[in-house]
Formats: sequence, C-alpha cells, structure tokens
Amino acid sequence: MLTLPPLPDAGAGPLLVAYSGGLDSSALLHALAHDPRWRARGLSAVHVHHGLQMAADEWTAHCQRQCGDWDVPLQVLQVQVARDSGMGVEAAARQARYAALATQLPTDGVLITAHHQDDQAETFLLRALRASGSEGLAAMSPWRRFQGGWHWRPLLATPRPELLAYARAHGLQWIEDASNADTDLDRNFLRHRVMPLLRERWPQADTAFARSAALSAESTRLLAQEDALALALVGTLDPQALSVPALLDLPRERRARVLRAWLASLDLPALPAQGVRHVEADLLIGASDGEAEFRWQGTVLRRWRDLLHVEREAAALPGDWQVSWDSHEIATLPTGDELALVSTEPWRHPIRITARQGGERLRLPGRGHTHALKKLLQEFAIPPWERRRLPLLWDADGELLAAGDLLLSARLDNWLREHAAELRWRRPRQESV
Repeated sequence: MLTLPPLPDAGAGPLLVAYSGGLDSSALLHALAHDPRWRARGLSAVHVHHGLQMAADEWTAHCQRQCGDWDVPLQVLQVQVARDSGMGVEAAARQARYAALATQLPTDGVLITAHHQDDQAETFLLRALRASGSEGLAAMSPWRRFQGGWHWRPLLATPRPELLAYARAHGLQWIEDASNADTDLDRNFLRHRVMPLLRERWPQADTAFARSAALSAESTRLLAQEDALALALVGTLDPQALSVPALLDLPRERRARVLRAWLASLDLPALPAQGVRHVEADLLIGASDGEAEFRWQGTVLRRWRDLLHVEREAAALPGDWQVSWDSHEIATLPTGDELALVSTEPWRHPIRITARQGGERLRLPGRGHTHALKKLLQEFAIPPWERRRLPLLWDADGELLAAGDLLLSARLDNWLREHAAELRWRRPRQESV
C-alpha cells in the first residue's frame, strides 16, 4: 500500500497528475486512481510529449493505454524544447513542461508530481554544490502556489525502493527512459555514481539529506517572516520604490534578502549574485546625485534621490512622435503605454499628443501664471526615466493641457471636475517575465 499524506486544505479544486509513464508517476497515478477518495475530487492526468527521444510516441501510446485501463482522463501535450537556450536541455525541457502543465490546471486545481525522497536528496546535493543558501538547500517544497492553483509533491518522504515495491506488487508496467542512465548529466551522475557510494557508507544518506532540506525550509520560513517585517519598514506608498536611508539602517545581509523579497513580491526576475553586489556598491552606498542603475533580464533598478526604484525596462517616446487623439478611444503610445479619458462626455476639441521637446510651459490649478514644465517635473519629483516617456496633451490652440496624468493644467483640471471625469496614463510596468 502506498500511503499518501492528507491533501492540504487550500487545494479545493480538481486533481491533475503529471504522468510521464515512468515508475514514479505510474505508482502515484495508480494509487490515486484506485482510491475513491481521490477520484471524488475529479482526477485526471496529463502527459507532456517533449519529442526529445525516438520512443516518445511509444511512451505517449503507453500512457494512453494505462489511463484507459484505469479509467483516468488523459490529456497529451506536445511541447517544443529550446535546445539553444543556454540553460541545457534538461532545464529547457523542465521549463517547457511546467509551462504546458500550467495551461491545463484549472483555477484552484492541484497539480500533483511524483518527486520522491531520492529526488529530494539529489536536489539538496546539487544545490549545495552550487553554494546555495537556505532557500536553495530547502530543495523542493511539498506544497506551493502554482499559477492559479497549487503544486503538490506527496511523495517527498517516500523512498524510491518503496515505489518500486508497490509497482511490482501491483504488476504495473512502466517506461524506462534510456537518458536517465546518461552520467554526463549532473543529476544522473549523482544518482548512479555518487549516491550508491554514500549509501554504502551511510545507508540513511537519502533520509538525512531530505531531512536537511526540510530543516532548511523551516529556517527559510522563519527568515521570510523577518524579511516581510523589514520590507514593510523600508517600503513607500509606491510598491515599486524603497527608502534608501531605511535600507541602509538594515544589516547588509538583511538588505540582500529584503531586495530579493521585494522583487519576488512584484513578480520580477530574481537578482543575480553580482546584482546584489552592484546594488550595494553603486546604488545604496554610492553617490545619490545621479541616476545610478543596474539592468538584468529586462528589468532595471535605479537610485534617484533617496529612493530605490524598480520596473520593467521601457523605451522613451521618440522625440519627433505625435498623434491626433479622439478622446472617445484609448490612445496606445509607441512605448506600449495607454492614455484614456474616463468620462460620460468627451472633450469636444481636438487633442494632440506629443513627446517632450523642451521649453514647454504649463499653468497648474491655483496658480496665476505658467511655469516651465522642466521646473514642475523637478518640483513634483518626477524621476528622469518617467520624464523620457511622458506624453504631453495639447489643445488645438497650442495650450498644454497635461503631462501624462501627473500634471494637469488648470483648464483641464476644472473640466474633469465638472464632468466627474478622469485622465489615466497607464504604464504596464509589472508584467512578469
């Protein structure tokens, strides 16, 4: 009998098993399919066809036969694995596989994978060899958020020999992937060359490594709680900006953790190791009178005044760009930004949208004369990179009506108030990678 832990209460949706046809997922799917409690949750399986092996079509056929025998609905997904991505075929296949699985997971559904204790031990060792910290050494989590649902690994405490014994006891058939014997791959080298030696000397090596991963996970959870408190202390009203003085009040090690937690909260790419050093030396400790920055994976961190800003990289508006705008419609700018006039009654005069040229002047509400737009942007602390993508709105007579939705002329502000309307400049800066 294969004993599975209880499903966490958070997973209320149907169950989707990632079924490769190998020993591990075959034992898992068989155990779930032959227990009415799991079937009652809405059990199905998905097989990802990577196209990397000559026998891939045969594997798909095997999975279809088994699911037919066990009366489990099966979806087959074909993916293209990028062989030239620079991350290696293994990692590229894993990325493609999870991207495909995510498309099949219903809202609040539970993706179930057959990672077991031996996998956990190998992952712990691989992370240790890469000099990972506590987060890395925590290896695989048994329960985590995944897309709009959850990812459950119920076998992380189950040794592989136990799965083998279960499969043999139930007369299961499974696929043997020849690539699993290729010791040129790091995980296979550990599995076939290193772990047998360790078990020869320390029979409980797998259990010990898996236990160390669990302890690292506990430490990580405690650290994460403290990181969240520290992040709240250094945060500002803008979720994409942190206070530099408050950051500098934290210990250096805590600053690095808070930066990573901040980026994760915004669904932005994690900082590379050298990125933490650059931020520390050039953005936090360095001079603040310029516009220091660090770029990686389409993301940019900038220090300006006493704030550290982060956003997805965005192009400036072309200097000679302009367009006529019918305020009935949403205006899409070359940067991907959008302008919208939210009102039951449109502005009745033609509007022209341009990039900044220099020399513009604007009269703000409550002020008796115009001011240079450049001075106003400085006065209202609009960062330089925002100014470079700032759309200007002009009336037909050449009067500057607004700079984005950041600065409004007295005339436009009065019209918006009279009509319970709003001008919105939408900057889609936080799409995940």
